[in-house]
Parts: sequence; C-alpha cells; structure tokens
Amino acid sequence: MPIIVLFLCFLINIQANAAPIFTKEVPLNNKSYEINGTALCNTAKETLAYLNKGANYDPSVIHDGHLFNIPLKRVKDTLIFICQNKDKLSNPKFIKDNFDFIRWYPDINQAKTLKSSKSLIAKLPNDKILMTKYYVHEAQASTKKTKSYPYAIYSLPKDEESLSLEEANVKPNLIRFKYGKQAILKGVLDHKNVPVLAYLNREDLEAALMQGTIVLKFIDNKNYKKILNVNRNNNIPYDKAKNPYNQERYWYFKQVDGIKGYGKDAEDKITVNSEVTYAADLEEFGLGKLLLVQYLDPKGKLVTRAGIFADTGGAFKNNQYQIDFLAGSYAGKDEFYQSTRHLSNYVKAYFMVLKNNKSAKN
Repeated sequence: MPIIVLFLCFLINIQANAAPIFTKEVPLNNKSYEINGTALCNTAKETLAYLNKGANYDPSVIHDGHLFNIPLKRVKDTLIFICQNKDKLSNPKFIKDNFDFIRWYPDINQAKTLKSSKSLIAKLPNDKILMTKYYVHEAQASTKKTKSYPYAIYSLPKDEESLSLEEANVKPNLIRFKYGKQAILKGVLDHKNVPVLAYLNREDLEAALMQGTIVLKFIDNKNYKKILNVNRNNNIPYDKAKNPYNQERYWYFKQVDGIKGYGKDAEDKITVNSEVTYAADLEEFGLGKLLLVQYLDPKGKLVTRAGIFADTGGAFKNNQYQIDFLAGSYAGKDEFYQSTRHLSNYVKAYFMVLKNNKSAKN
C-alpha cells in the first residue's frame, strides 16, 4: 500500500479513536532551530533537582508517564545532556543524531466537550496540539485598600502557616477550605486572620490568579517591588466551561525570588525561564518531559523551538490536547497579545528523548 494511503488511514484512525496517539516520527527539516540553550539548561537543572527528590516525594508527577512510558532515568539523562550541549541545540543535525522523537496527536474526545464555548478548541486540527500562551503579569499595586485598588491578594491564612501541605490537607476546618473565590472577592476574609500582600484592581487580580505569578510595583512606595507566586488553593477544581472571572477556585500567594513553575508546595517550586517552559497535564505525562514544537509563522517560515514540561494548572486536569507556552513578562494583556501574535495556536509536537546509545554524565 502506498505510504500516503497508509498515512491517511492513520489520520482517519486518530479521528475515529479520538484519543491521544503517540508514534515514532521525526520533525520536519529546516536550517536552524530557535532554541535558547542557556535558558533551557537553567530550567532543566531546576526540574532535574525536583525529579531527584524521588517518586515517593511527589508520585503524582514524578513517574515514567501514564499515557506512554519514558523511564525516569532517560528523562533525567535527557535533561543532563541538554545542559552538557546547550550551545549545540540550534543545530538540527545534532538534535536528530542524539534524540529519539515521539509525535503527539491530541485527544479529540476531551476537546469536543468544550468546542461550543472555546473557539480555539473548536478549530483544533486532528494532527496538532493546541498551544496557548501565558505570561508573568506586571501590575501596579497599593499597600493599602483604595477605590482604585480594592481587591486584596492574600498570603496563606495564619491557621496553617506552620503546617506542611500534607498536614494542612487533612484539616478541613482551615480557613483556606471554607470559601470560594466569589465570597472572597466580596470581602469574607476582611476580618479573618489572613495577611494581605497587596491590593490590586480586578483585572490584575484575575491575571495573577490565571497566570500564577505577578510582579508588583507599588504606587505608594516607588522603591518597593514584589514577585508573588501561587502557594496553596482552596481545593475547588477549575471549571473549564466557566469564564475565569466566575470561577470558585482561589489561590493564596507567597513572595518569591523568581518566576516559578510546578511544585507541590511553595517551598519546592521550580524556577523556570521564559520561552523554554510549557505548562501541561503533568499528572498524566509526568514532570520533565522535553517537547519540540514546529509551526509556520505569519510569513510562512517554519519555526522550531523546544521546552520542558515544568508547570501545570487547573485547566490541565485530564487535558491531553494542549500545552501552555511561557512567553515572558508583560504589563498587560494588550502588550502580551501584541508580542505573541506571531506564535501559532496549533503546533506539531514531538517529545525528545536522549537515544539509548548516548551518554549523559552527572
């Protein structure tokens, strides 16, 4: 049977089964890859350190993968190898000589349930992954509640600040578990023992909750600046069918020293870098997978870049059709959208794994 017929039959099979498909395929050829080796290595080192805590520490994400199996040793060797060769990663021949590739086709069944409310999902091709984008939001804030900045962004309630995540999660009467986002916005925590980190307007608060990290510059203290990252949430699931403003899931924050990705608790979060980090369904794929994506830019040029699965979020629960690309830091949505217009919404996606006959030395 001709190869083209076999390939068409394969695509038909994907659509019929409507489940994530993983198959050995190599990416398309082009002259060079747009891979920032230094940034990729920095994120790889942080991710590797988390993986080295061991599966017993965080079994939900430290595993070979539930959808397809890549042994943790190979995942770690891959991360080590890219640091050892960070200056060679823009060379397509070097990449193809040293890595095996696993093409990822999306789970169409999962996407179907959201087609009516999500236009990007409605247009999702059978052979590409949805690549949304997220960013670190920069915003003005106030140390005091004002008419322009009426919404508090809270630190962890005092009743659990000395508790580990495991200890806190078995205490259902803690403040964190009592209230949904809408009640909090109306001020239910105003007279509770919950520290306020800053006051924001509604748009910036929503951006912080959605993006997970926010950089604050204070209007009443020009020399004061904070980077905040999500700490623990109220354990209410994110509802993918609802508008973000109407969610009940709520996050409490913590001051940090850099952009943070995944971590089961605030003290453990991975420091990540822009343009080399993907948020994804870590519970199913596993932490630390290296993904290469290809797409055509607005001028028709083939673009190839790579990043690490080092972040996640509520929208990625049982989501095997989407990744979220960390684009950078921006002052707001307009600046963010303008700067990311050239990035495609749909990409061919290939997991990269160091070949068995190669070596990576610690």
